[in-house]
Amino acid sequence: MEYNQIQELLKAVDEASITKVRIKDGDFEITIEKQTATAMPVAYPMPQMQAAPMSQPMAASNAPAAQPAAAPAASGNGQTVKSPMIGTFYRSSAPDKPAFINVGDEIRAGQVVCIIEAMKLFNEIESEVSGRVVKVLVDDASPVEYDQPLFLVEPI
Repeated sequence: MEYNQIQELLKAVDEASITKVRIKDGDFEITIEKQTATAMPVAYPMPQMQAAPMSQPMAASNAPAAQPAAAPAASGNGQTVKSPMIGTFYRSSAPDKPAFINVGDEIRAGQVVCIIEAMKLFNEIESEVSGRVVKVLVDDASPVEYDQPLFLVEPI
């Protein structure tokens, strides 16, 4: 087999969906095997635990141990919509598109309120509360952490 033929064979195997080819011609034998992509391990951040203040006994705490992602949390006169993941916060689907929600808008549970980009995937974040948007707590195109408040919503 000529060198040019081997190069063409390598190119053909690379472009094809096959992973292994073996050719035998008399005393000549060649085996070409493509390495398959292996998944790289990904480290996911763990929510940080905060210790209770020393002035309050631990038994007095009635707060739940954890909240689901993007769940509302009481915050003074309103509720917060929190980030379910780390990534980059976007208020609209594209730079030339209007924001999903603005201060003063009424929102309902299940409505898309923003997008968080994580690892080149754009994840639509839905509100789990209904009410009026009082404040946007994060600047557009800013990095956000897991469980970080994104919006302050006043129930109506």
